This record gives sequence, structure tokens and C-alpha cells, in this order.
Amino acid sequence: MKLKNKLHHLQIFLFLIALIFQSCIPSNNKNDLADWLIDGKTRKAEVKITNDREITISNGLVQRTFFLGPNLACFDFTNLMTDAQLLRTVTPEAVITLDGKPYNVGGLYGQKERAYFKKEWLEKMEASNEDFQYESMVVSEITPHFFTKTNFWTSHQKEASGKKVTFQYTHPDYDGLQLKIHYEIFDDLPLIAKYLTMENHSNKSITINQVVNENLGSVEEESAVVGSTEKMKKTHQLYIENNFAFNNAMHAELSSQATHWKPDPGYTSQVNYDLHTPSIMEVYPEEGIGMKLLPGENFKSIRTYELVLDSYDRERNGLARRKMYRAIAPWVLQNPIFMHLVSKNDEEVRTAIDQCVDTGYEALILSFGSHINMEDNSDANIQRWKALADYAHENGVKIGGYSLFSSRTISPEHDVISRITGKPGGAFFGNAPCLASQWGLDYLEKLKYFFEKTGFDIFENDGPYPGDVCASSNHPGHEGLHDSQWVQFQLQKELYQWMNARGIYINAPDWYFLDGTHKIALGYREVNFSLPRERQKILNRQNIYDGTWEKTPSMGWGFVPLTAYHGGGEDAVLEPLSEHLEDYRQLMMQYYGAGVQACYRGPRLYDTEDTKAVVIEVIDWYKKYREILNADIIRLRRADGRDWDGWMHVDPKGKEKALVMLFNPTQEDMEKELELPLYYTGVKNQVTISVEDEKAINHKLNLEQKLVVKVKIPAESFTWLVVK
Repeated sequence: MKLKNKLHHLQIFLFLIALIFQSCIPSNNKNDLADWLIDGKTRKAEVKITNDREITISNGLVQRTFFLGPNLACFDFTNLMTDAQLLRTVTPEAVITLDGKPYNVGGLYGQKERAYFKKEWLEKMEASNEDFQYESMVVSEITPHFFTKTNFWTSHQKEASGKKVTFQYTHPDYDGLQLKIHYEIFDDLPLIAKYLTMENHSNKSITINQVVNENLGSVEEESAVVGSTEKMKKTHQLYIENNFAFNNAMHAELSSQATHWKPDPGYTSQVNYDLHTPSIMEVYPEEGIGMKLLPGENFKSIRTYELVLDSYDRERNGLARRKMYRAIAPWVLQNPIFMHLVSKNDEEVRTAIDQCVDTGYEALILSFGSHINMEDNSDANIQRWKALADYAHENGVKIGGYSLFSSRTISPEHDVISRITGKPGGAFFGNAPCLASQWGLDYLEKLKYFFEKTGFDIFENDGPYPGDVCASSNHPGHEGLHDSQWVQFQLQKELYQWMNARGIYINAPDWYFLDGTHKIALGYREVNFSLPRERQKILNRQNIYDGTWEKTPSMGWGFVPLTAYHGGGEDAVLEPLSEHLEDYRQLMMQYYGAGVQACYRGPRLYDTEDTKAVVIEVIDWYKKYREILNADIIRLRRADGRDWDGWMHVDPKGKEKALVMLFNPTQEDMEKELELPLYYTGVKNQVTISVEDEKAINHKLNLEQKLVVKVKIPAESFTWLVVK
């Protein structure tokens, strides 16, 4: 009996240990030990049709189900990782306004209780003859939305795949108009995309005033008896992103202009007394579309991505978003090593190209303030820059240049006209040309001509900012205020996609990633680069830490002022480089150790053989560990100037599972016992660790897949570890 009791107690003990172990692993699947972020398992998207009445798109992580009754309606949107239902009510599939009249697309009516939905209600729900009616469905494979070409180093390995379902609708008021709603569900990601297209096969033009391409009756996030819609939390389980984003914040949520959370006045059983709970999510451009769809023309709406989350953990959700970008915008994974040249003449360009060759740099961008002018299409200017591009290419170096669009004035005829004053001004940065003015249209053609004729590889664009609206009625590219924003944005997208198709790399100042740009600023305050170098080092590490929650390392660029930038004294710049060699080395190691390219802005990369040797040493190190350094960052400790700080790259599929960067801002050497969270490396039980390429030592992980390790970090310097 005693033996049985002991065995019984042992079983209970082992069971509790197992529960504790499993609780340490993020629960994101019915099988808690499976984690879509790291396990590498294939989760194929599929489309199922049941009894000709139900259509389900699913991949084991997320699903949406549609009912085909009197019209088509989505009644189910399930987070399969948590078994949570994301819909509480049936809504129209889209809402469009044509020729001044609003129309619902799809959807069913008759749901009396809007706090939740029961499937059996579907049979009693009705359609409206006023709505666009479902006609047919086509299932296909996901394909890219525009052609891209890769001419630079990239960590991209696998094309996104999945299923696309297209529902077609018609309306008797618009004979010859084909309206289609497209859903894309991706393999291996809890991600669904949605957009709307219209094809005008009639013989008359149609004014598209507005398009709401997504309209979700979502489950509310919190229960607040009083409170405004703006102040209440939106659902954490849905991260929404679309390709209508701008405002120069260098931040996705703050750049989002088309996602609108609204109250549902028909949801009368909600807790909020004023019915203000944010429980309807709509996607549309606030200024409207305002364009005419001529016979034979096509229209494509904003493209919305709905990433379903399984946790409140910021790091985990950041990893999910970064994995989304790697799938839907793989061009952002290109990450060339470049310098930002400030040049006065052609000889300085050739010298900089030679220094790139000497040190292993891969590209050169002529910075603002340089002597390049890409708007000059004269034969002499084209031949001049073609010769320099040829010289760069002969030496294996890519070349690019900077162009300012916004923050300047052209003339009252071509500038953005304020809707308030009817005069130039009122743009994002005070004054700006209108991209749909004759000057703006010519600007686009001049840029294309320059790149075609010179063979330049990189475009750094300061603007346009499509948040600008223009009240002019005399610009050839748009009719007036009503269509100015949409038209300017489409012109900009067309330029970036034209460049992407030719392998031209694009640094742009806003969140235009989903339409073809490659890199944005990491996020910084420009005048900080006029501060003393000691302060810059810590501030830069804070920028890296804060700016990679939502961006892969390749999506952001930083800044290193080799020469004066926005003022500052001798203690702010690195020139003469040989006199500030350790600062130069550490600034490079901070950025390259984050996988982030910085704009090393100045006339040269080195001034002495010793400086040259340091640059070569850092670049060789970066290239050796390039794959892991371009992998996602897990934050360890934010820089505060008081104690150590650092981050860790993780890659479950890589040869190196992690690379850890650690910094010591103090004047004393320090020895620390650090706990490294290795869960997202995918490694279990045991790893080997090498400190700065010294002999690798075996270490065991604890039950939480964390490693406690002692590390020495030299004063005012850094160290790094590789985990395999």
C-alpha cells in the first residue's frame, strides 16, 4: 500500500512538473507544444465547400466561413490557435458608393441579437434587392500583386503561398460592372488578406466616390459602462494593416490611415450605456476615392491584411508581424551595405567607389547636399552619371541618389493648393508640389528616364507625402479636391512598383512597404546627431531597441554623421576618422550587430590604413554572420546608460540559432550573470555558446528554455556571443 501511495504521489509530482513546463510555452495551438512561430511545420491553406451552402477558408491557424443563402455572408471568423470567435454579427462584405449612392455588397439581414451569432439563424435571414448580389466563385493560388526583381543581398528564401477565393457580384443598376471581392489565406501564417476590384465592361463611366473594402462586426475587447470609442481598447486578436499608410511616423499603427474602429448602434445589448463600444472595423480612405472609372478600365481598392494574434505578449506579436512582412513584402528583406556620400565633384564619387571596393561595401548613395540632380535630363547630365554608374558596376558596386520632392515649392501653378485658403500651402511640410500637377507628372517621367539611361540601382526619395490633398482644379492628373489624394497615392505607387520590377532599391520616408519600397528610417530625432558621440551611441541603441519591435532589421536605417549634420561641434562628428577610431568601430558594431544599415554620411569611409583595417574588420564580421544578424531581434535590456544593455537575434532555421550583442556604457568592466530567453531559437535542452569566436562551450537550458550564463563586458565597449 505504501509503495502504491509513493508511486501515486510520484505520478502527481511528474504531472505537475509537466504542467509547469507546458505553462512556460506560449499557448497558441490546441497542441500547446506546437508553435507556428518556430516549429517549421507546414500548415497549408485550403478551401472547403460543404453542401453547396458553406465555404470555409482555413489553414489550421485561422478560418473564415461564408454562407450562401439569398446572398453571400461571412458568419464565422475563428482564431483556431485560441478557439476564439472574432465575429459577433453578420455584416455586408463591403460598402461602396457609386455615382453618389451607397450600396452594400453581399450580407444578410434579420439578426436581432448583435452580441453573438448562432448558425441556425442563417436560414431565417434575408437579402436585400438593393444590394450587390453574389453571382459566382473562383478558387486559385496566391500570386504577387506586382512584379519584383532582386539585385541585392537578401535573407528571403521562400515565396509566399496559399489560396485565393474570388467572389463575384453584380447589380441591375450597373449592367456590365463586375465587382469582385478577393480573399487570400496564406500557408503557415494566421493571416488573411482582402481587397475589392471593379471592372467596367459597360459603355458609360462610373464615379467611384468611396469603397469600404472590409466591414467586420467584431467582438469587443473590453467591457466599459462609459467611455468614448476613441479611448476604449480595440480587439487585440486582430492586427490590421493595409497599403494606405502614411504620416512620416516611421511606425505602422500611427501611419495607418484607412483602418477605422466604430461603434455599432444596432448593438443595443452592449454594456456601454451610450453604445460607444468599438465593435465595427471598417477599412476605407477617409478622403474618399472620387475618381471616374471609364469604360474598359479597372479599379483596385486598398489591400487589407488581417493578422490574427494568439497572445498579449508584445515580443511575440512583434515576431508575428515581422513574419507577416517576410511573406507579403519579401523585397524588404534585401539589405545592401551602403555608405551615404557627400560629394562636390565626380572625382570624389570615384574615390568613394574605390573605398567601397577596398572595404567590402556593396553600394553608394549620393546623399542630400551632393552634386547629383536626377531631374536634369540633359544629355550631358545623363552621360555624366552613366559613366559613374558604369565605373561603379565595373567594380562590383551599386550606386544610387537622393531626390527631394516635398518640403519645397515649385510655383503657384504646380504646388498643392490648400482646401481652406485656396492658395499654395497647407501641405504636410507647409509647401509641396502636387504629384498630379504637370510638374509632378514630369518629375515622375524624369526619374524613370534617369534610371533607365544611367543604370542607377538605388533611389532615395524624400517624399511624396500622399496625405497631402490638393484643391486645384487645373492640374492635369486630378479633377479637384475630391480625387487628389487617391490619384497622387496611385501615381506614387506606380513609380515604386515600376522601380521594384527593375530591381531598383528604394529608401522612402513613409510606410509604403506594401507597395514596393524597401527601407524606412529606424526612427530618430535628426538633431540628436549633432550631440556628442558618447550620447549618440546610447541614443542609437535605444533607437534600435525601440525601432525593431515591428520591423525586421532590414526594414530600417540609422545614421552616423561622419561630418557635421544639423550642427554640432567636434565632439559630434567622426572626422578625422583616425582620431575617433574606437567610436567609429563601436557605432558600426552597434548597427551591424543589429542587422541595421546606417547612413555613414561623409566624403569617405577611411582616412588612414588603420581606419581602413577597422572598417574591413567590421564588414568581414558582419558578412560572416549576415544571416543571423538579419534575423529577428529579441530585446534583452534597453539602453539607459546605467547598466548593461543589449539584444539577441534568433533564427530557428539557421546554422547559428542566436547571436547576442551586449554593451557596457559605464567606465568600469562588468561581469554579469544573464538569463538568455532561448525559446524562440527553437533549441531545446542544450546549446553551445562561443564568446567572440572563442572555443564553444556546451550549456544546458532550464525547463523554460532559458540559459543562465556569465559574461564579461569591457568598459565603454561591447561583446557578442554566438549560440548554436
